[in-house]
Amino acid sequence: MKNNIKHTAWMLLGSMLIILSACSKKEAPAPEFVETNLAPFSVEFDNIVGERTFSINNTGSPYTNALGEKFSISFLQYYISNIKVATASGQEYTVKQDESYFLINGGDKTTRFAKVKVPEGDYTRLTFTIGVDSLRSTMPVEKRTGILDPAYGGGHDSGGMYWGWQNGYIFFKFEGNSAVISDDKDGDPSGKKQFKYHIGGFGGYNAPTLNNIRTVTVDLKAAGIAKVRQDRQSNVHLFVDVMKVFNGKQGFSIAAHPNVMFGDFSANIANNLTEMFRHDHTEN
Repeated sequence: MKNNIKHTAWMLLGSMLIILSACSKKEAPAPEFVETNLAPFSVEFDNIVGERTFSINNTGSPYTNALGEKFSISFLQYYISNIKVATASGQEYTVKQDESYFLINGGDKTTRFAKVKVPEGDYTRLTFTIGVDSLRSTMPVEKRTGILDPAYGGGHDSGGMYWGWQNGYIFFKFEGNSAVISDDKDGDPSGKKQFKYHIGGFGGYNAPTLNNIRTVTVDLKAAGIAKVRQDRQSNVHLFVDVMKVFNGKQGFSIAAHPNVMFGDFSANIANNLTEMFRHDHTEN
């Protein structure tokens, strides 16, 4: 009987120690929000196509949009800029503009991370822009360097992402092939069956033009808030579903619109772009 009592006592003591240990391992509360107390933070733009992996030159295994049109992808690039984070209590921080421009290249996975610094804290909301804002688009060329250099990547007919002073940057460049494209002037007269979607327009330099700048806000609470600390790398992992270009709320047929550049219809695609981004998880 005494042995049973001792055994029970030891079991209770052990359980209490486990509970106390678990309690002691609870993460410390979020640090005070101080704008100068910066820590590493990144956003990962992981391209996908519907339920499939994103692949360049996937001619052997084409994708199929909602209208049953099969297509392959030959090129994908888009600008992400003006990153901003916010806490549950409403405190916001906008990354310094000079450090907040990124060019995501579908053919180069090393470009999928937008790495910045924000104050230590727990963030429940992420906001960013698809494209390049009007302020930067109208700055002198010498203030637009690196991926913002108008000459970067060559001309806009190749890998470049710039039209000119009036029309500005190409925010989103998406190219590929589809057998549904005709060989006449309404399709691709070269017979290569190419589609090209070059979406841009910041509102115009010296006269009003299209404004296809779009802002995306992501609620991080459901799939994991970002706990930014100086001793770790917090990464928000987003899936970017390029199928939404065709299958978004303003969906369209490749055959009917194989080439969309600086024109009214481009606004439909710009609107669809905001639907591409889905928060999968956060690594803290």
